[in-house]
Amino acid sequence: MSMEMLVKTAECLRKRGFGAVCCATAAEAADYVMKEAASAATIGQGGSVTLKQLGLPEKLAAVGKTPERKTAVDLFLLSANALTADGRIVNIDGNGNRVGASINGPKKVVYVVGRNKIVDGGIDDAIARIKKCACPPNCRRLGKQTPCAATGVCADCDSPDRICKVTVVFDRKPTGIACDVVLIDEELGY
Repeated sequence: MSMEMLVKTAECLRKRGFGAVCCATAAEAADYVMKEAASAATIGQGGSVTLKQLGLPEKLAAVGKTPERKTAVDLFLLSANALTADGRIVNIDGNGNRVGASINGPKKVVYVVGRNKIVDGGIDDAIARIKKCACPPNCRRLGKQTPCAATGVCADCDSPDRICKVTVVFDRKPTGIACDVVLIDEELGY
């Protein structure tokens, strides 16, 4: 994946109504998010290794903006589990709180996405990427008792601890919510 591919993906996102910006580094992306956060009175955050890798929880706390577990906020931050090169955002969640908050509630949503999460194919390729690259390490990180946490391979299980229960595909930006996608030319998150 190259910066050229990020630029093309950003163009596709814009055609689908999203705002899109390309950043060469995680530091540049964190600066962008902090500028967005400056005018937000309230900030929400979905669980995200990418946001942690950018140091955003600490940076926000340092300026007195502690992200809350609320959806009716000025700014909601999260990542995407996968993004198709033609501009579709795909997220899978355990109970739907993170994906629900990206659809309804906040005034603005900002996705922070590393280049490793972009797939050349369609929705099926995005879901396959998530189940291969995101779900197993997230299950391990969260201490879930699932086959993929033990083996590192999705077994499409029926475990009550399964974190892949709700799949959301954004074909276009949701009506009534400002939504930006920050594409980073680094591998971040799962």
